[in-house]
Amino acid sequence: MLHAAWPELTGNLASTRQSAAVFLDAFDEGSEAASRRDCAAKWINIGDAHCLFGNLNVERGTFDEAVQACLCALTAFEVAKRLSDEDDSQRREVWAKLEASVERFASLDQKVERVDIALCDEDKLSAYYVPAGASSSRVPAILCISREEETAAILLARLLPLMISRSMAVLVVSYDDVSNHWLGPSEMLLSCCLDYLSARPEIDATRIAIFGEGLSAALATACAVADRRIAAAICDGGLWSWTRLRASIEWMTRTADLPDEGLSSAQRSRLARRLRCPVLVVAGERSLFGVSEAIKLEAECTATSIDLELLLPPTPEGGLENFVACDEGVFKWLERKFEHATASQ
Repeated sequence: MLHAAWPELTGNLASTRQSAAVFLDAFDEGSEAASRRDCAAKWINIGDAHCLFGNLNVERGTFDEAVQACLCALTAFEVAKRLSDEDDSQRREVWAKLEASVERFASLDQKVERVDIALCDEDKLSAYYVPAGASSSRVPAILCISREEETAAILLARLLPLMISRSMAVLVVSYDDVSNHWLGPSEMLLSCCLDYLSARPEIDATRIAIFGEGLSAALATACAVADRRIAAAICDGGLWSWTRLRASIEWMTRTADLPDEGLSSAQRSRLARRLRCPVLVVAGERSLFGVSEAIKLEAECTATSIDLELLLPPTPEGGLENFVACDEGVFKWLERKFEHATASQ
């Protein structure tokens, strides 16, 4: 069944991403390690072939086709990354290829910028900035935080194929850089990133969003609560803080259940009530909390007219998350919110 998902090397980004989505939907995560490695190796080969195809187009002077080939390679390497075990040398190989492909894309498209965000005491935070495509008016922007133990380049590699056709600017920072900085709380550093975006003349400062997953989703929530310039947030809605609080209560009371469901509900939605922007919570493989808790939070927010929506990626039992479909859903939600905000002005 999987053989039907191997893409033809046409340099067509939409076809490559569709093939990746079909493959991920069909793959059984319970497959033997050897099978996973074989599939990862095939996707690495597909990515390498796109890189070669891109180099050939550079030699021909057809740079648009070279850019498309590079984006196809990024998609193929992202699939391979998800098939590789964390401690396997194969994953290190894939990471290196992803980061090298980002650099290759930057040299081709000349839009990816390495920028330094000014902090206090003349310190700086390194980030990637990708401006939007040609536009006659100011564009929205999204501040993205990589997952824990993941570089900003790795997240950017996943986002570039999504962003190439969107009128939206992107600023990508590393979770480790933000969370482990000596300067102070993550909200302070992320607010400096918002300062940077707001100061750019092409950015509409009233339409800046923040995006995080894993532990970064909690950082995104904290920033959205602390800084009212955030117009939309893809975050955890406070569920990571709630999960830790519940674990503490269970440890102190030596019971697996909270004593009062009303208290549970109030605590779960407490932080979400402090958010003043639309929120999207992505549950499942990307989250550090249970899907059931996310569903309860959405129901509680709906009942109290809090603009919080839940995205549950369709992951087959024993399968891999379809990052292609999930990421597309995230950015379509964001575009919808931005369009609504523009219409309301």
